[in-house]
Order: sequence, then C-alpha cells, then structure tokens
Amino acid sequence: MNLEGLNAGPGDLVLGLVQQQIPRVRTRADVTAAAERTASALREAKASMASLDLLVFPEYGLHGLRKDSWSDDALMCRIDGPEVDLLRAACAETGTWALFSVMESNDRGAPFNTALIVDAAGEIALKIRKLHPWTPKEPWEPGDLGVPVCAGPKGSVLGVLICHDGMFPEMAREACYRGANLLLRPAGYKFGLRQSWRITNEANAFCNLAFTASVCLAGDDGNGFASMGEAMVCDVDGTILVRGDASADRIVTAAIDPARSDRARREWGVENNIYQLGHRGFTAVAGGATDAPYTYMHDLAAGRYRLPWEDEVRVTDGTGEGYGPPRPPTGTVDTARAGLRSAPRPRQ
Repeated sequence: MNLEGLNAGPGDLVLGLVQQQIPRVRTRADVTAAAERTASALREAKASMASLDLLVFPEYGLHGLRKDSWSDDALMCRIDGPEVDLLRAACAETGTWALFSVMESNDRGAPFNTALIVDAAGEIALKIRKLHPWTPKEPWEPGDLGVPVCAGPKGSVLGVLICHDGMFPEMAREACYRGANLLLRPAGYKFGLRQSWRITNEANAFCNLAFTASVCLAGDDGNGFASMGEAMVCDVDGTILVRGDASADRIVTAAIDPARSDRARREWGVENNIYQLGHRGFTAVAGGATDAPYTYMHDLAAGRYRLPWEDEVRVTDGTGEGYGPPRPPTGTVDTARAGLRSAPRPRQ
C-alpha cells in the first residue's frame, strides 16, 4: 500500500480525483465564478500535496446539472475563452496536469460536452467531445473528434471517457487500441448509477489491461437529487485500488505505475484480451485468426446498424424530456478535421 499516493515511488503517477460540489449556475458570472473556484481548488490541492501530477475534475464542473443552464447559449464556453484561460493558467502556475469539463459553443448546432486535458505548461494536450450524450436526458451534439489520446506524465498515455461514454466498451477499447494505458472518466452521475459505474470502471480496466480513474460531481444544487462523488481508481486487472464516498469537494488520491499496464499488455498470455481480439485462437492458428466475425462491427461501419427490435424502441428522441425535435443527421466523425493521429508509443 502507498497510502493513497502519500508514499509514491519515483516512477509513480500521483492522481487527484476531485469530488467537486455541483455549482449552481444561472448567469455568465456564475460560470466564471465556477471556473475561478476550480482553478483555486487546483492551486490549493497542489499546495497541500506537492507530489500531485494530475488532477481530474468531474463533468459539469463549470455548468452544473440544471437544464435551464444548458439551454442558454450565452452560458456556453469557447475553448479560446476566458474560463478556459483561467484553468490553463492554474495548470501552468502550479506545474500540474489537469482534466476539465466545459460545455462548448457550437455555431453549427447544439453545444458540445467537451473535456480538456491541460498539461503542466498550460497547453491543451487533448480535446474530446462526448461521443455518446446521455440521451434522452442530455441535449448535446454527439462528438465529432473521435477518441484521441495523448502522452501524459510519468509514462502515461491518457484517454478520456466522458461519463456515459464509459458505458460503451467500444469507447474504452478504442482509446486503448490507440495506446491509452490510463482512462480518465469525469462524470455527473447520481446514485442510481452507482452499480453500473463500479462495474464499468472495473470492466474497462480489465478488458483493456488499463488503469481507470473516474470521478463524479458530489452534493446537490438545491433540488434534493445528489450526485454521488464515488471517485475510483482501478488496477489493470479491474481491482479497485481506492474508492471515494459522497463527500462534496473531497479529493481522492492514488499513485499508480503506468508501466504496469505496458508490461501486462506485452507479457500476459491468459486474458490479454485487447491483443487476442485480433488474434483469435493463436494456439491453434499461427498468429491467430485476424478476421472480424462480429456483425455489428460491419453494420456500424457501413451505416446500417439496426437491432432486431429496432422498430419497437420507444424512446428515440428528447421530446419527452422537454427538448425540441432533433435536427436531421449530417454525417459521421470527421477524422481529418479532428486531427486524429497515431497513438504515442508507451514507454518500454
């Protein structure tokens, strides 16, 4: 045991998962104030624990969970705007990496639910837009930047699953296929999702031999429906290394060695599933079968994904949640505009 990062080794990555109190957002000034509180929390955390390498703030840390704050375009942020500048400056000032959540203006449609990883120099190392908004509850435009990864501190390669994205095993697999050995999951979930939260964090780790580090908002914003906090770090075999509670503004810390993921992916035989997916039955067939035997993969790639019970699905838009009709579809992920690149090589 390293006492939640207090006795981190020289190669360990020290994480801080911030169970941030849900902000109450009604005006543009409230968004700015939430950004200032987030930047202050980063500075205070680093001052209290100088070994922190990476702080993960939850989804909706600047915008809260009220629909009226989501529907006001004037409250949305721009990546080159003052709120993001505040957050980047705090990272540069403290020499700390951090993940932040912003609701991003979109001139072509509904806003994006966006996560940013900012490095210790204050530069944006990764930007991802939530691919799978939590429909029908959330009104966000589906992400169009794919699943990028970036090189992080202490030999880590970072991927991001924004809340509901983590419920799709394909999301975690894609990030890890591109090289991620640490999956960060910022969320706003309430207690009803507690069981699903735990098992997907564990499964995303084990199925990909990756570390997962996940955290939700905590407390409530006056409506009595609290978010659960529940910060959690899972080892590459799915074991929970540390788990938080429901305390608002508690920072849950842990130290991990990203090289453990790299070694497992190279050295494991049994249960090296991310390798074996593309090398089926290599004991019997040299190199394994490398086909794709899964119908859903072919159908999704061809734009003809359709369930046997498709016509019986009852909820297919957000009108029951008070949203207007959805716009017509315009296409798929634009990987060229997204600037997706080859995954960085993890350290050996």
